[in-house]
Amino acid sequence: MASNGSNVGCGVAGKAHVRIEDAFARLKEGGGKALVTFVTAGDPDMETSREIILTLERAGADMVELGVPFSDPMADGPTIQAASERALKSGTTLKKVLRLVGDVRRDSRIPIILFGYYNPIFRYGLERFARDAKLAGVDGLLVVDLPPEEAGELKGCADDAGLDLIYLVTPTSDENRMRLITSRASGFIYYISVPGVTGARSKLAGSIPASIEKVRRYTDLPICVGFGISTPLQASTVAKWADGVVVGSAIIKVIEANLGSNGLVKKVGNFVGSLRRGMDG
Repeated sequence: MASNGSNVGCGVAGKAHVRIEDAFARLKEGGGKALVTFVTAGDPDMETSREIILTLERAGADMVELGVPFSDPMADGPTIQAASERALKSGTTLKKVLRLVGDVRRDSRIPIILFGYYNPIFRYGLERFARDAKLAGVDGLLVVDLPPEEAGELKGCADDAGLDLIYLVTPTSDENRMRLITSRASGFIYYISVPGVTGARSKLAGSIPASIEKVRRYTDLPICVGFGISTPLQASTVAKWADGVVVGSAIIKVIEANLGSNGLVKKVGNFVGSLRRGMDG
């Protein structure tokens, strides 16, 4: 079971990872904004996932959220749910995801955030997970179903290992909730632009600018906005207000549309390149 919110160290000695912090500092110095791209590990298979991650970086992504597939992804819409199902059918496990990160680290220093659910981490063992994630080259964790009140034990292990623990802020988060979340988060704050599950939307919520400014009252951490961003124009618009833009379902749709095609990886790169150009233009 998850612990209460009090941090409990677990003795995992590790030098703090600073790739996330350095990426935001570099972007801020150059007047740029972070493009954070989400893909599900093992979709459609591990070797292709490795190629996709390296292509994301070449296409202009600044960070990668790497989804750990789970059988009951309650925060995810149908697109990412289907990606999780494909990954699980291909035999993807948390251990294999960490091995994938280690493999990517031979060729890339892009910040990698594991995005997933608590059950696989709990079953793996928190101390062992933090140690293995650090050794693999993971930079941060975003555990969707683990609120800060319940995250003390994992937070302690993550802190000891030098892993950022990133939390979600939603449109319904009140001031007390924002104060709690921002006091315990590291790396960046992930602001969910719309209530509900992940998935591309045709329109952006009009409340995003005011909501970002509200969150800024409580933290100096960068704020990235995700859920529903699917086009270069939407990414460009959100980048005017936020420190980073998270795009996931739209990338997964490109993968899904090209399953079995030799051009899958290239088409993912082309789409992410269009997002980068939209944000920079």
